[in-house]
Amino acid sequence: MFALIDCNNFYASCERVFRPDLNGKPIVVLSNNDGCVIARSNEAKAVGIPMGAPAFEYEKLFQQHGVRVFSANFALYGDMSNRVMTILSNYSPDMEIYSIDEAFLKLKGFDFFNLQAYGEEMRMKVTKWTGIPISVGIAPTKALAKVANRIAKKYPKQTKGTYIIDSEEKRIKALKWLKVEDVWGIGRQHSKRLNAMGVKNAFDFTQLEDEWVRKQMAIVGLRLKYDLQGIPTLDLEATQIKKNIATTRSFEKNYTEYNQLAERICTFAASCAEKLRKQNSCCNSLMVFIHTNGHRKELPQYSRNIVLKLPFPTNSSIELAKFATQALRHIFKTGYAYKKAGVIVQDFTQTDTLQQTLFENRDERHIPLMQAIDKLNTLFGQQKIRLASQDIKRVWKMKQEKLSPRYTTNLNDIITIHL
Repeated sequence: MFALIDCNNFYASCERVFRPDLNGKPIVVLSNNDGCVIARSNEAKAVGIPMGAPAFEYEKLFQQHGVRVFSANFALYGDMSNRVMTILSNYSPDMEIYSIDEAFLKLKGFDFFNLQAYGEEMRMKVTKWTGIPISVGIAPTKALAKVANRIAKKYPKQTKGTYIIDSEEKRIKALKWLKVEDVWGIGRQHSKRLNAMGVKNAFDFTQLEDEWVRKQMAIVGLRLKYDLQGIPTLDLEATQIKKNIATTRSFEKNYTEYNQLAERICTFAASCAEKLRKQNSCCNSLMVFIHTNGHRKELPQYSRNIVLKLPFPTNSSIELAKFATQALRHIFKTGYAYKKAGVIVQDFTQTDTLQQTLFENRDERHIPLMQAIDKLNTLFGQQKIRLASQDIKRVWKMKQEKLSPRYTTNLNDIITIHL
């Protein structure tokens, strides 16, 4: 059996942990630079706020319904996620952290356990120890566990937040209840095609011919079909390294000078290099892009990107900053007001499998240097040690006008109890 544990309205729930006065109030969390809605409480959904809603367009609705608006506090969310996952890891030795608010547990050898009571115990402990409410779905396969979790979340009172698909009758009933567009792994385009064919729910999908599913949705779709039929096909996945890493930003003002953009590009490249080192990877190519503000129609528009094949794989901040600025020189044009830029590193090689080339290789002296820089930045704060090409007085700050305190990661923001 597999269990899928999903934190309910995770970002909103994190904001409520230290603000119990927000319980029952509509809450939305905004994206970087307070742009769009990326998370909603059930109360916010009920008043008609859609996911991805531009915040400025819904200000009147926020005021009308007393919606509490928060800037994304990823330091808080990441720490709370780690606490939840640490607790869940005690319930099974086989665990896959699927996202910041979801995890699969493989319940192998639990044949004589009361799984309903086991799921309810998980819910009680996570909620008591972290304040985060969760839903638990248990089933013979991962895809069915997803379906069971959806039922548990939809009907918390009837299921006590834990639902188990442990019979053929329950499986068929659940699949007939679930719309095909809500099936895990079926995207928008596939769901449109399936609906047009009369496939309205998950059960209809499982009745399709294998050959049609393989042809239209490849082997991934066929595995999903088998999993929904109760045939275990999808197993827990090991933690996958990222295949590309991006650091991109919209600027707080328009940049017109090359030096302004070059400093930002160096900073973005250094950030990508740090993330590469964390997963023990080196990149073999990088992309640099710049573009103007498309919303300012009165200004001349320009956008360009360039992919640079590196002469050797590297994760050195020094080397990546040098290559990124070389790429920028090829695409920068004067006379434009730039609003956004970014660096994307790709084509990774693991550091333990690097091969030397005959003519050009990374500077080996950078390896201990980068290790020292990472250690110092971990001890004393992000970007305390920087490249000379970066502005030492500048700390990148997103527009976060409604940012809550970092209650669990910053001593200055720790909650104060008045006796």
